[in-house]
Amino acid sequence: MFNVGDAVVYATYGVCVIKSIETRDLIGEDVEYYVLQPAGDPRNTFYVPTSNGSLRDKMRRVMSKEETESLICSMPREELIWIEDEQERKTEYRRILDGGDRRELVGLIKTLYLHKQQLQESHKKLHSADERALNDAENMLYDEFAYSLGISREQVLPYIREHV
Repeated sequence: MFNVGDAVVYATYGVCVIKSIETRDLIGEDVEYYVLQPAGDPRNTFYVPTSNGSLRDKMRRVMSKEETESLICSMPREELIWIEDEQERKTEYRRILDGGDRRELVGLIKTLYLHKQQLQESHKKLHSADERALNDAENMLYDEFAYSLGISREQVLPYIREHV
């Protein structure tokens, strides 16, 4: 159970703050909702039914500063997640993004970043599905890092480079 004021990562939307827990009649019956406001865009609001396990499972607490720093230090040891078959790769990357496991996200970012560099050396581009997966993973992880470290999103990559 989450509480009002808790910072959570919600699915691929990034860091949100639980502004309230309200009962509303949005679908013809009274349902209790977590009211989430994205930390980076206070104009949006998400309503997550507290009783819907599959949607609630997409919410996870934001890492502490210590957990974030530990994950950053472990980045060089994370394994690559390259899959030759394009459809299998797309499916696996979607699973990683939907699951939100931070170590898997690091592996995904590392894999696609290195693959992108290799392609650029031969004047090629990353496949659009891989580019989307890379952007989604970076957005998810870097937003959480920025929030937990108390820095701006733009400072995350320099922070990582400094500590790896």
